[in-house]
Amino acid sequence: MTSIKLALKYMTTKNIKYLSAFIAVGLAAILMLLNPLIIKVTIDSVIGDDPLNLPTFIMNIFGDYLNRESLLQQLWLPALLILLITILRGIFLYLKGKWAAEGAEEFAKNLRDELFTHLQYLDFGYHLRKDTGDLIQRCTSDLDTIRRFLAIQLVEVGRAFFMLSVVLIIMLSLDIYMTIISLLVVPIIFIFAYVFFQKVKVAFKASDEAEARLSTMIQENLNGVQVVKAFAKQPEEKKKFVQRNNEHKDLTFHLIKLLAYYWSLSDFICFVQIGIVLIAGSFRAASGQLTLGSLVVFTTYIGMLLWPVRQTGRILTDMGKAEIAFTRINEILAEPKETYRGHGSKGQGKISGHIVVQNLSYAYEDELVLDDISFELKPGEKLGILGTTGSGKSTLTYILTRLLDYQKGSIKVDGQELKEYDRGFIRNQIGLILQEPFLFAKTIKENITIGAKEKENLIDSAVEVAQLDKVIDEFRDQYQTAVGEKGVSLSGGQKQRLAIARTLIKDTPVIIFDDSLSAVDTKTDYLIRESLSERYGDKTMIIISHRIDTLADTDQILVMDRGEIVQRGKHEKLLTESGLYSRTWKIQSQSEID
Repeated sequence: MTSIKLALKYMTTKNIKYLSAFIAVGLAAILMLLNPLIIKVTIDSVIGDDPLNLPTFIMNIFGDYLNRESLLQQLWLPALLILLITILRGIFLYLKGKWAAEGAEEFAKNLRDELFTHLQYLDFGYHLRKDTGDLIQRCTSDLDTIRRFLAIQLVEVGRAFFMLSVVLIIMLSLDIYMTIISLLVVPIIFIFAYVFFQKVKVAFKASDEAEARLSTMIQENLNGVQVVKAFAKQPEEKKKFVQRNNEHKDLTFHLIKLLAYYWSLSDFICFVQIGIVLIAGSFRAASGQLTLGSLVVFTTYIGMLLWPVRQTGRILTDMGKAEIAFTRINEILAEPKETYRGHGSKGQGKISGHIVVQNLSYAYEDELVLDDISFELKPGEKLGILGTTGSGKSTLTYILTRLLDYQKGSIKVDGQELKEYDRGFIRNQIGLILQEPFLFAKTIKENITIGAKEKENLIDSAVEVAQLDKVIDEFRDQYQTAVGEKGVSLSGGQKQRLAIARTLIKDTPVIIFDDSLSAVDTKTDYLIRESLSERYGDKTMIIISHRIDTLADTDQILVMDRGEIVQRGKHEKLLTESGLYSRTWKIQSQSEID
């Protein structure tokens, strides 16, 4: 029921239409039940000798025309009436399908919007923990499972309810004994459907999760196709994919077998029930206890009734699938969004860039990544960071931009605790350039201005500082050149320079370079740093790099290892100390000589 309430919530304006679909399917079911009654009256009271027993309001209106003699001469009238009822029923079925589909599509659109928006505002740590393929599976396949259930199956509940209620009343009015015989297997089918519902729900969840793992592997391989090809790993990747594909096939086949058992066994039970009604009805008709027309009604109704009841199994099955899908989607929606409220907003100017970090510690789950980090960076100063892989450098940048929130210690920006700043505000004050920047499948200009479209007048200056101007001039379409998915048409160094220009155009007081000059040559590295000093010398900068030359002219250098600061000082001082910095300098100096 919770799932249905949530579904109606996301249908918004289409709720009334979707509820109207239940009324339409109910009217269609009632109209379908009128045809056997017309045939009964024709057989028993027009062709036969039974008195014409019709509702009083019909006799009051059409009494002068409804007599055996006139109807016997005009047998086409019952046929015409059946035709008109069938047409009217078809109209209601059309409206049912249309309104249910509109409600389901409205639900899918609104929930898809909500999911996308919610994912955008979940904290960065959530995305680090979750597989992208699994999230895509939940936002596409699982959502479509619910949409199909709402569009097709849920309204059938209304049909089954109307059919069972009205048929039961009519049957009891005709013959109580035959009614009892006709409904013998209905409880059995309901119990049978419920048992299979429980089994199918488990099987569907296993199949759905296997499909999610398959989607994750496809997504990872498409993203890492260069690595796979570079290491000639195609046979191994194919083997792993075949294993997961076989797992998905086996689990899905198990689900299909369960459904096959249900449909075949329920078919058998339904045909047995129809046979019992036909045999019992024939004996009662032969003995004069049941009219021939009533026998036609019972045999027709039992066929009409059993199929919706049997369909309950499919409804319950699809409801189980939809419930699992809703659970998986709700797991996303139940995740708390990042809180953005805090000190600072776009309308309150800029920070000066004074950053004080004291006794900062951070752990991913139980693994300590940063341990008692402290440093101070005054406005306009440059901080260099050198560290081994996994020393916590990138984690520090994520914390400074509030992509992650620190657990211990203090970070003050302009004297204000970082956690008290509005996330959106602080991210507009600190520009972050990653080592592996993500580029959208748009043009160069669109990628550069994506974070600050209102500052297009700064684009030329930012491009020049990033040493990207000559690269752009080489392209035929220049700024309108499409970079392709993830910037596939650009080299690693060109991507980094584009990312630098994209951050510079934001004109933030603080800029963090997270090893974002690693893919450019040393000459370009030098030119970029020189341009930064000339045009953006007043900016507070944090430069993370494995190149000593890149860090040499910074005001202060931190050397990190295993989450700790093991050395600190200026370039000249660190060269005189034994440690990682001087060893790296010697190795790089020797490489340049060689």
